[in-house]
Amino acid sequence: MQKIAGLLQVSVPAAALTLGLLLAPSAAPANDKLLDEAVEFTGAMLFLETKVPALVIGAVRDREVSVVGFGKARPEQDGAPDGKTLLRIGSITKAFTGAVLASLVADRTVSFTDPLQKRLGWDVKIPGKDGKDIRLIDLVTHTSGLPREIERAPSPRDNPFQTITKEAFIANLQGEPLLFAPGTGALYSNFAFDLLAQALANAAGRSYEDLLRERVLAPAGLRSTVFTPDAVQRTRLMPGHDFDGTRLPDAPTVPMIVGSGGLYSTADDILRWIAWHLDRFATADAEMRFLDHAAYVDRGGLNPVFGLDESGHMDAMGLGWVVMMPKGGRPLILQKAGGLQGTFSYMAFAPARRVGVFVAINQFNLSAALKMAEVVNELIATLAPR
Repeated sequence: MQKIAGLLQVSVPAAALTLGLLLAPSAAPANDKLLDEAVEFTGAMLFLETKVPALVIGAVRDREVSVVGFGKARPEQDGAPDGKTLLRIGSITKAFTGAVLASLVADRTVSFTDPLQKRLGWDVKIPGKDGKDIRLIDLVTHTSGLPREIERAPSPRDNPFQTITKEAFIANLQGEPLLFAPGTGALYSNFAFDLLAQALANAAGRSYEDLLRERVLAPAGLRSTVFTPDAVQRTRLMPGHDFDGTRLPDAPTVPMIVGSGGLYSTADDILRWIAWHLDRFATADAEMRFLDHAAYVDRGGLNPVFGLDESGHMDAMGLGWVVMMPKGGRPLILQKAGGLQGTFSYMAFAPARRVGVFVAINQFNLSAALKMAEVVNELIATLAPR
């Protein structure tokens, strides 16, 4: 295995970092060599098969962490990505938005069943259909009836989010955008999550960036998860590549995509967050965590269902999480994938089995993205304690 890793420019900065080093001084300074071996071998095989420029993969199991990277994080420099490499996590941002909602429901600032009309605070009539209004729970479970994207003017290649504006959202809401009655079907929707972030910020009387930091990032110790990286963080940024291998620009996160896909993060931070989720019996944020892990909408009651099975069959929807019920030797998994500006990423964890995994690649490659989700789900099943 060490020979394979060397050939692949493997980077394992303290490959098995305990949570005592990553999270808190009180954690046990153990070192799970088997976890190291499983993560390193899985990453090497995945890197060889997908042939992407770079890959980083990490896992948390029983309060221990292992991170390993392959390839070149930056084409102009030697060195594989590691736990501190900054990357765009795309739609994994939605799971963070769901956590903000859980926090605000836990302290009764909002309710899941609040109508969007009540919480958004914009001078626009929110559309309904068949006597059903859009509620916060519909937005966070992709059951609002809103389409995947808003209709908008084209943006320049170096700033593809430039025309995603509040005015464009209002124009879309003033039409007849709903494709089905809220709560009756499921359709993956960036439109919905961006509205949800705006509604939560309005309800809390805070900017969404401040709200996310105060409610989710700071309590979990996520210091490298940001909407706008600073100069030092940018030196650790792994650029993404298009399907043809050309490097894509690091386009800025505009205010209207903060709910659906605007975050940057690192493997270390995502694994810290997974560890926060796996600490199910902690007293801090207990109500928030409990709400965040629930399945709220069963697939069986929805028609249609579209855009939610790419990283594993959706059995139910949580607060941004795709819920996969136990099957064979695989435990219940909460998972979320992301893709933005040439980076595909995937995180998944088994709350009751104390194990979770994160992986990212720096090129748009659909077969690789599907494969890495499949491999992560299988790895969780293998690592999950019985």
